Amino acid sequence: MVNIRELDPSASPLDYFGYELRRKREAAGLTQNELGAIMYCTGSLVGQIETTLKVPTREFAERADAALLTDGMFSRLVGLVLRSQLPSWFQPFAELEATATYISTYQCQLVYGLLQTPEYARAVLSVEQDERLDEMVAARMERQRILSRGEPPVLWVVLDEAALYRQIGGRDVMRDQLAHLRGLFEKPWMQIQVLPFSAGEHAGMMGTFTLLRFNDHPDLHYCESYDSGHMTANPQVIRERSVGYARLQAEALSPRESVALITRVMEERYGEQPEPC
Repeated sequence: MVNIRELDPSASPLDYFGYELRRKREAAGLTQNELGAIMYCTGSLVGQIETTLKVPTREFAERADAALLTDGMFSRLVGLVLRSQLPSWFQPFAELEATATYISTYQCQLVYGLLQTPEYARAVLSVEQDERLDEMVAARMERQRILSRGEPPVLWVVLDEAALYRQIGGRDVMRDQLAHLRGLFEKPWMQIQVLPFSAGEHAGMMGTFTLLRFNDHPDLHYCESYDSGHMTANPQVIRERSVGYARLQAEALSPRESVALITRVMEERYGEQPEPC
């Protein structure tokens, strides 16, 4: 007799997704293999997701909605599932980031998570993750959905020039990442400035930080260490970091100069190299 793992739907978003998938499938009178055939995946994958052994992707959720006629239930739920895969200390920030109306960030080493390509994100996350790498990449891509909604937040990024030269994931990954950044300059609600090496000492030398603004909540300052994040709405901290960010903006290249630098680095450092003679 097959031992069916019982789930507690209140245990986590992932458990709730698996519980509801099984319940809806059984209500439709389908086996795992039959549902998998309808969704163009294996019955084994359906079973793994029903028992929380695997995290569903957004594509899987959308196909499940179409196959089981659930009116978008799984598509709505999968966002919570993927966000729950983020480190527990980072989840509170991700939730607030998703509701912010204005995001301003200084990044000293890496491209901001909301602007990373999947391949770049995978290379970054692989330094610390191996068993759950697919889930972590999917969760980071899910964060980026706030940029494609009807009213996205205003996003202002000051990116240290060092991030353009730090080769993450290899030449092809970096070329694609810089090409992605270059394409974002067309977004009217997004500004990217590069802080050049020539700026010397600057207001961001203590490290990466982010400021969030909301329509009906106090501003927040966020920074993180190796394995923890710190948020504060302390008015004095907000004041000091806001002034510091304004200084970074003033010392950075203009958006037009920034896209020219990104393009030059992309072509000269990561462009196609001639074959050796």
